[in-house]
Amino acid sequence: MEQLAVVAFDLVAIGVLAFAIYFPRNRRRDLAVAFVGINVGVLAVSMVLGTSTIGAGLGLGLFGVLSIIRLRSSEIEQSEIAYYFASLAIGLISGLASGITWLSAALITLVVATLAIIDTPALFRRYREQTIVLDRAYTDETAMRAHIERMLGARVHVAFVRNLDLVSDTTTVHVRYSLDRTVPAPRTAQVELRTRAPR
Repeated sequence: MEQLAVVAFDLVAIGVLAFAIYFPRNRRRDLAVAFVGINVGVLAVSMVLGTSTIGAGLGLGLFGVLSIIRLRSSEIEQSEIAYYFASLAIGLISGLASGITWLSAALITLVVATLAIIDTPALFRRYREQTIVLDRAYTDETAMRAHIERMLGARVHVAFVRNLDLVSDTTTVHVRYSLDRTVPAPRTAQVELRTRAPR
């Protein structure tokens, strides 16, 4: 009965994380399913390991092996990697616990609540980053930053030039910026790429 309660608590926790927190904010069904699958798999393995003599040491080793696997199937954001680690952590905490204890329940709740808070759209909602292709080869960084700020209606904090092509007269730049509070939410790269810089 205790193991069934642990499994039920784990499924509730990962269900809230994947389908009540992650999916409504990011709308990626594939990753939501992956979070649940990884969690259940780790839960099953760690429960088996927890009943053997090799126990927690191998379980933590499993966590280390899984944490260094490079996710090659598709590009994911850094925030989505946090969900992967949270799924692993919830599965391990549940599987290695002998039952639902105050500590395990508190730790799982902490993991879920932390992601619910720090991944909220209201947090740093005016900060953005994206890669922009400008239709002019900028050799003057100050002029380039000024042009981007006018184009985006935002304050540029960091601008990395990724490619400067003097032949095709283009500049590829990765920009981190914050929106001006007086400017409405931006139209993204579709508008930016159509905007021509003055020559």
